[in-house]
Amino acid sequence: MKLHADKPDTHTITSYGEGWIAVNGQRHEGSLLLTSDGQLIPWGCSRFEELQADHFDRLASLMPEPPELVVFGSGARLRFVPPSLLKDLMGRRIGVESMDTAAACRTYNILVSEGRRVIAALLIES
Repeated sequence: MKLHADKPDTHTITSYGEGWIAVNGQRHEGSLLLTSDGQLIPWGCSRFEELQADHFDRLASLMPEPPELVVFGSGARLRFVPPSLLKDLMGRRIGVESMDTAAACRTYNILVSEGRRVIAALLIES
């Protein structure tokens, strides 16, 4: 599905498909972290079953100010992260919304266009 960026000076998800996401027109085939302040970081997880607390603990410190929200894209279908993996984020009062990766791409773009501090943690399963 093609998406169009509203703000050319920020990272936005411009399209996505099975096994890939394009950010500002550049295709990525591995899981990634995308921050509203312009960072794009490979995320070292390729399967939902591999998720560990370490994958989420580092998210709070990626941006100068903590994010308001982490949008978690769980792959092709909606799966919820076990709460035990989110203790650090919950302790810092950072919300986590789980949705399939396609919905997470759309939601991230909307939140960025609103000027929100958000991180997309997008699982692209291989």
